[in-house]
Amino acid sequence: MLKVEKVSKTFGGLHALSDVTLIVQKGTILGLIGSNGSGKSTLVNVITGVLKPDDGHVFLGDVEITGWSPESITRLGIARTYQTARIFSELTVMENIEASVMTAKYRQFSVDQEVELLLQRLSLSSWAYTKSKVLPYGTQRRLEIARALGSHPEFLLLDEPAAGLNDEESNDMLKVINGIREDPELGCGILIIDHDLRLIMRLCDYVHVLNEGQTIAEGLPNDVRHNSAVINSYLGSSENID
Repeated sequence: MLKVEKVSKTFGGLHALSDVTLIVQKGTILGLIGSNGSGKSTLVNVITGVLKPDDGHVFLGDVEITGWSPESITRLGIARTYQTARIFSELTVMENIEASVMTAKYRQFSVDQEVELLLQRLSLSSWAYTKSKVLPYGTQRRLEIARALGSHPEFLLLDEPAAGLNDEESNDMLKVINGIREDPELGCGILIIDHDLRLIMRLCDYVHVLNEGQTIAEGLPNDVRHNSAVINSYLGSSENID
């Protein structure tokens, strides 16, 4: 279980997060939504050790990781992607994944076997020997996820995985993320931040909504989409995500 407990963070008097609590269980997908400036990225940065909260706690299982370094948190079992793909542009797809697998805290199989499994899981086998800088953008996003999975995380944080993707690529991304959830050998919990509400509502088991750093709703996707506070502050109408 990944747990954020009563976390607050301010920047020069601005309350970026105020008493936020959320839980991600292994094998489930939690969607985190909110308008720009609602605190989503700040929360992810607190979870991953980029920022230290002013108040509150972050736990991975029974271990409190509040204020740990990003490297230590990654080694313990939390991996993340970013709003723009962070990959080694001059390396091939295979070399990118290999670099991640080689630094993992443990491996189930040989490096070559693990790389091959990730190529298959993320539908990247046909691109294995291609330099990543020439990949289509949607394929670069899948490569970044493959690199994150190379560390064998217990929890995977995806920051706007569908950003910049066309409809076909967005549907492919949905299938990829759903496949990660359903893969018993991976078995990780997933936290997704995205503005693609159709993807969030179709994919996530639970949804958590932030507005001006505060939680305004959480629960099942269908309940959240009809929540009056969410409609007033973010959606405008539940019809916006039909």
